[in-house]
Amino acid sequence: MSLSYHHVFQPGTNPTAAPLLLLHGTGGDENDLLPLAHKLAPGAAVLSPRGDVSEHGALRFFARLAEGVFDPAEVTRRTHALADFVQAAAAHYGFDVTRLTALGFSNGANIAATLLQLRPETLGAALLLRSMVVIDAPAAPGSLTGKRVLMLNGSADPIVPLEHPPRLAVLFRAGGAEVTQTIVHASHGLVAADLTAASAWLAKSSL
Repeated sequence: MSLSYHHVFQPGTNPTAAPLLLLHGTGGDENDLLPLAHKLAPGAAVLSPRGDVSEHGALRFFARLAEGVFDPAEVTRRTHALADFVQAAAAHYGFDVTRLTALGFSNGANIAATLLQLRPETLGAALLLRSMVVIDAPAAPGSLTGKRVLMLNGSADPIVPLEHPPRLAVLFRAGGAEVTQTIVHASHGLVAADLTAASAWLAKSSL
């Protein structure tokens, strides 16, 4: 395995903070979520890859056929490629994947979700901002036991259908995950309530 994604790695200065895997949304890059990560988890080690799929110049982690329409085979292939990168990065940089927490927004949240479903050994927990169902299949029984997932979705999101977050929560719980699903008064963009909920949830990981 090689470090196949262009990325940023920042070593941690707080040993009690879980390392973070930052996964940006469509049109973002490896720098997008760094300020948010530093605010939510000061001193945490950070691995932030750049999506390697271009949608008319906007970077993503997997392609879409149309808004909310995906090719499961392509998503699966991209998910395994990212998981292999994370495993190689963990060996190279020396962080513990069993504590690795994904912090993903939009498309980044979606590939964090498929990592949980297809490669659960890659993550210890996940904070999903504006995720939706991409692979409509339950996690394997027991594969997510002991893993925590926070899902933060907007009440007026034009991209994520309202029925998707509870459906995705069911898919995670099938694998034994401890899922917290919260709807905030927001559209697809982030609001102060997201930061408050995310901060409180992450703080529990350091206890």
